[in-house]
Amino acid sequence: MGAIRIASATLLGAAALSLATPAAALAADGGGAHGSNFTSFGFSVTPSTIAPGGSVTLNVTGCSSTATASSGVFNTVTISPNSSTTAQVDFNARRGATYTVAFTCGGERGTTDLTIAGGFPTPRPTTRPTISTTTAPSRGVRGGLGGASDGIDKGEIAIGLALVAVAGGGFMFYLRRRDS
Repeated sequence: MGAIRIASATLLGAAALSLATPAAALAADGGGAHGSNFTSFGFSVTPSTIAPGGSVTLNVTGCSSTATASSGVFNTVTISPNSSTTAQVDFNARRGATYTVAFTCGGERGTTDLTIAGGFPTPRPTTRPTISTTTAPSRGVRGGLGGASDGIDKGEIAIGLALVAVAGGGFMFYLRRRDS
């Protein structure tokens, strides 16, 4: 009798997890601050991170009419059907900022982000650097993810959690069965 309750609880947990994953993926993909990005046409900005004054390629696919792309960091450009064009990013674009690029085709609108490269270029030394004989005390190593979290797939996380839940339920079933 206890094994049935454990199996039921495990299956119910796995079902709830599998139903929650598509909603989380949808929210992360297009339900953010810029609204829905589900359009009947495709669009992209290449590269997605650029230095001020650089050129970006704006690409539109699946649009049978002339499309436009606009942003606060470059002038509005028109894009011929199913093609691409380039736009020059303003030289006074704020470094480290993220700008929204809006693509419009036949009354539909989709957005994506364009990030301006942060920091300032390091000037080349004109004189020979001096060598200091004093050393600063060590502050230790700065910890963190170090980029290890890039590219995490929410589907893989959901599958992994479901497998852990099923394994836990199976283990509990085994323990309860062994006691009988």
